[in-house]
Amino acid sequence: MAHSAMSGSGTTAEDDPPLRTAVWRLRSRACWTDAAALLEDAAATDQAAALQRTALLTERCLYTTEGWAEAEDALRTAEALARDDAGRGAAACERGHLAYASTLLGVRDRADEASVALSRAAALLAPAAPGRPLLDFRRGLIAQDLAGAPQSARAAFRRAHAGATAQGDALLLSFTWRHLATLALADGELAEARHGFSESLRIREELGYLVGTAPALISLAEAEPAAEAARLRAEAGRLFRLLGGVPTWLAPLLDAPPDPATAAAN
Repeated sequence: MAHSAMSGSGTTAEDDPPLRTAVWRLRSRACWTDAAALLEDAAATDQAAALQRTALLTERCLYTTEGWAEAEDALRTAEALARDDAGRGAAACERGHLAYASTLLGVRDRADEASVALSRAAALLAPAAPGRPLLDFRRGLIAQDLAGAPQSARAAFRRAHAGATAQGDALLLSFTWRHLATLALADGELAEARHGFSESLRIREELGYLVGTAPALISLAEAEPAAEAARLRAEAGRLFRLLGGVPTWLAPLLDAPPDPATAAAN
């Protein structure tokens, strides 16, 4: 089972299954700091672990809007440990994602940095590299949320979706389903949107990705009739409270129908 909507399974995931399981369980329950702490020793010398730790801390930023300095420090460590183009490309992909998150959440405008970093990653990563679907997905986020280019976003998400399918990366598929559905909804394709949102929710529930389930419920509510939408939002609210109020940006969407234009990289 792949859990790489963040990057870097590498030696940490492949060589130590109990550690991989522990990190996943903590991450899925919004315990990113604890999950990152499990990787801290390995991340000092191993780039795969450093990349995974960076991705965990960046996800914490996206869901809580806090912890930016720690994520930046982890990223610099991962960049310093790169020894080849693949390592440098993976680090550039993480830099682009952190810059994207900062811009999306209004912390600091780093849109140019995000675009440049992901373009550098694209130049460094081979077309068949394991990290390519994740890169395609993140380039789609830039196009959708920062550049306002839905056609480019759709093309990037479709490439990411195909790559995630080929690699058996279920969690990344939950992200691509959700974002393709968001674009379909904006185009008035209600049935297509409902299918994509339903698939995203199904995968997250099957994986036990609790912290990502409430956003998936809210997204599906956008495409459902009023009574079902109310039920979905109520369930999202329950999970939101269970996890201590994360994602923080979800709070205003629980009491009112969300704006279809609301963008979130989750």
